[in-house]
Amino acid sequence: MTGPGHPGPPARPLAPDDAMRLALAASARVHGTTSPNPPVGCVVLDADGNVAGVGATAPPGGPHAEVAALAQAGERARGGTAAVTLEPCAHHGRTPPCTDALRAAGVVAVHAAITDPNPVAAGGAEVLRAAGLTVTVGTLAADVAAGPLRAWLHAQRTGRPHVTWKFAATLDGRSAAADGTSRWITGPAARARVHALRATSDAVVVGTGTALADDPALTARDAGGAPLPRQPLRVVAGLRELTPGSHLDAPDVLHVRTHDPDEVLAALHARGVVDVLLEGGPRLAGAFLAAGRVDRVLAHIAPALLGAGTAALGDAGVGTIADILRLQVAHVEMVGGDILIDALIGAAPAAATGPAATAAGGSADRRVVVTVPAPRPAGPSGNTPDGGGP
Repeated sequence: MTGPGHPGPPARPLAPDDAMRLALAASARVHGTTSPNPPVGCVVLDADGNVAGVGATAPPGGPHAEVAALAQAGERARGGTAAVTLEPCAHHGRTPPCTDALRAAGVVAVHAAITDPNPVAAGGAEVLRAAGLTVTVGTLAADVAAGPLRAWLHAQRTGRPHVTWKFAATLDGRSAAADGTSRWITGPAARARVHALRATSDAVVVGTGTALADDPALTARDAGGAPLPRQPLRVVAGLRELTPGSHLDAPDVLHVRTHDPDEVLAALHARGVVDVLLEGGPRLAGAFLAAGRVDRVLAHIAPALLGAGTAALGDAGVGTIADILRLQVAHVEMVGGDILIDALIGAAPAAATGPAATAAGGSADRRVVVTVPAPRPAGPSGNTPDGGGP
């Protein structure tokens, strides 16, 4: 987990919270590559509290985070401590139990942020305690539950993928001008953020209306327009046929022929999709919101006014003010010259951490505003088909 772009761990003894932060950072580096398995991070400290190994979950079939961290630690793990973002598994699936690996390596203490909600894999904490290890559950539970594990925990809890609705709009709520033009409402920094988000999502979904009107590519690209190494599954929902030769008229695009959000999510769940990015358009977003199938909202708001044009959201099933959909703001920041609002619908998710742990979702109570300098705007030749919004 070290190398170019990933500086080595600090050469000093770490407290459990600091070790867990390092494990959380390791899990973030594999976010989007592990589904349907959880993106877990693990840090192994030697007997003196120094970092001996850092690991994260490999793609399905590969080693789990604990095994990767122990392999890096080697003999230094003996008498040491492991900090892992999810309770070590106690079952034999595609790989042996991580509890066996920890015991064989001679680790004497384990800090886990969250208990495993999957009944097949759960119970690792008790297995380790029975073997004489000291096990603490709940270390940085709120931070971990709001991080890369968020979508996987949601899928375990609900049996359906986690859905993030991303949209871009002007300050008066318009996603396109009166003549239908929509590129570009937000600036290059916001668009770059969305491409990074696509690269960590399992699937990106639009409706046939957006596909026909905008011909989006839905790919994850770098600032120069080149595809990023990791691409999401591209999905179109709706009954209409796609335009032959369009970007989404491709064999690797999933066309789910329904207007029912639950049928869309069931089709994705069957493919092992955990984390869904819903990108458009207003009718599809309204349908998902009306069905109660949006869990997170990422609103990129440009400080601009259109007055007339297409609203960012269509009918969401709200007929009276009493039915208004209230959001819980988790984070607000400036991205270039635009405002990004990260919000949850309804109550914040709770981390499954055992009786001693606190509820997760604490990030909603620790609102942060960060200013990010705006890069110079890209020229027209740098624009590539991207659909409405960033």
